[in-house]
Amino acid sequence: MTSDYEVKLSNQASKFLKSQDKHIFERLKTGLEKLRAPFDYVEHYEGKDYYKYRIGDYRALVDIDIVSKIVWVRVLDKRGRVYK
Repeated sequence: MTSDYEVKLSNQASKFLKSQDKHIFERLKTGLEKLRAPFDYVEHYEGKDYYKYRIGDYRALVDIDIVSKIVWVRVLDKRGRVYK
């Protein structure tokens, strides 16, 4: 597994991550680190210009800048709320 990509969080994703209990925070953080090799884990979100990534009951909607090798985590939330 290559770790070529840098993972960056939007303000919303960062606030959500910081608001979680310690064990959820660590689980999400570990999951987000896997995005350093994004195409091993993400799937295209049908009808949209971004990708979705699953971390248990949580979802992240991400943009991938292939040229700059940056994964932008735009939205991070519980599965039921992330797609609204």
